[in-house]
Order: sequence, then C-alpha cells, then structure tokens
Amino acid sequence: MIRNQNNVFIRWILHNYTRWIVSCHFHEIINNQIEIDPNKSVLLIANHFSFWDSLILYIINQKVLKKTFHVMVREDTTLHLKYVKYGGAFSINKKSKEMLESLDYAAKLLDDPQNLVLIFPQGKLYSNFVNEINFEKGIMKVIQKAEENFQLLFATTFIQYFKHKKQSVTVYLKQEEYTGKSFEDLKNAYQKHYENTKLQQTEIVI
Repeated sequence: MIRNQNNVFIRWILHNYTRWIVSCHFHEIINNQIEIDPNKSVLLIANHFSFWDSLILYIINQKVLKKTFHVMVREDTTLHLKYVKYGGAFSINKKSKEMLESLDYAAKLLDDPQNLVLIFPQGKLYSNFVNEINFEKGIMKVIQKAEENFQLLFATTFIQYFKHKKQSVTVYLKQEEYTGKSFEDLKNAYQKHYENTKLQQTEIVI
C-alpha cells in the first residue's frame, strides 16, 4: 500500500496546479450548497468516469466542504503518477492482501474531523451517463470500521459542453444517512441519487 505523504511545499504546488488546470479546461463548475458539520469528517462517494473526477471534487472540497482532502486510487495510478501521494492520494490493490490495509487506512483517516476521504465505489472508469452505478463491497468495510465518526455524502458529476467552447461541470451533493444500511441499501440509495441528478442534468436548457 502507498500512503499519502505530507509535504507542505509540494502540496502547495499541487493545490495551485489543480486550480489552474481545472480553470483552464472547464468553462465553469456548478454545485449545490450543503451543510457540513465541522466536528465530523466526510466520506464522499462519487461516480467515476474520467481523469478529471478527483480534481473536480478537490475544487468542490475547497469551495464547499473545506476539509483536508484524501482520495483512494488504484495502486497502478500511484505508481505511475508518483506525485499524487503528496496531494492526498493513497493506494488500493484489489488483487493484493494489502487491500484490507487500504480500507482500514481510509477508515482511520475518518477519525479526524478535519479529513475528507473520497472513494469511487465503481472501482474503475465508466461512461458519464451509464444507467446503473456499479458498487464494490469494500466501501462497507470502511463505513463499518469508521463507525459513526463521519458524515456520508454522495456526489454525482456530469460534464457537458452546452453552447460553450469549454465543457461545463455540474456536481450534485447530497447528505445521506448510513446507520443501519446494508450494502444493497447503500448501493440503492446512491443509485437513486444518481438517477435523480442525471434526470436533472438532461433537463437543463441553456
């Protein structure tokens, strides 16, 4: 397992680079507002369709959630892009015995109310407009181990051009109750949020 590393200087560079590259690539990022408990950490579950997902949600964290950003990424990504560990990334390898270590580490991060942990439960990239969101079961191990120390948030992200030369991003956030939920309950709750927000997105008229 590759853990995130704390280097203030490199993190500052990555912070400013992320803001710059996102602002250059996209026309705008639109999001709804949501109430956040400053005394609890955040587990953010999101759909995964592109290289941009983590960067966009990093910006949303800076704007709305204001927590210390961490994201679970595939081990091959952290090996290829070695700098991402300084931006809050830590690795998971589903084919390795270290997978449980990664899930335990994610749960431990949620003990600190200053932290946000972003997880893409699909496990790999899918189209931005698939009908069903695949869920890997590891997310439940994180929730169970973290107990009740965090807030659970759903995020769905959609990208479209509309009338602009650059793409526009819309992020829909929703606070979700997780106590007593089974894996199927959690999956179905996210699926409902995804379907509702995809419908909202397709009804947008510019």
